[in-house]
Amino acid sequence: MTDTSFSHEIRVSWGDCDPAKIAYTGRLPSFALEAIDAWWETHLGGPGWYHLELDRNIGTPFVHLSMNFQNPVTPRHRLICEVWPTRLGDKSISFCVVGSQDGKTCFIGSFTCVFTIADQFVSQSAPDPIRKLVEPHIRPDLS
Repeated sequence: MTDTSFSHEIRVSWGDCDPAKIAYTGRLPSFALEAIDAWWETHLGGPGWYHLELDRNIGTPFVHLSMNFQNPVTPRHRLICEVWPTRLGDKSISFCVVGSQDGKTCFIGSFTCVFTIADQFVSQSAPDPIRKLVEPHIRPDLS
């Protein structure tokens, strides 16, 4: 990991799993979104998307997500999600999330959202304070 790396640990529970004893497929995007929210929380100093939406009036609805699965996710080990921004466009931001357990990559995902004026749900350019916060952390996408 580099100096700009960020990891979020998730406890996968029995309730997250299907009869095959692996995490439901639908839970994996949820775990990744939780990790992105934790990235925002750490870097903004407030409660992630909640802080952006309610305190800064910045919405970030998702317009794209894709994930490649490599190994199953189970409750046996903590899921470590490494998160970083990969692109900051004029009106959008993309993140890469790599989920790993026990040293094995379980999934790699790409997630893109757009910036809106939250209370109007109208698109906007990335606000300058967000741009300044994000730019130093941009790394290449692995997905």
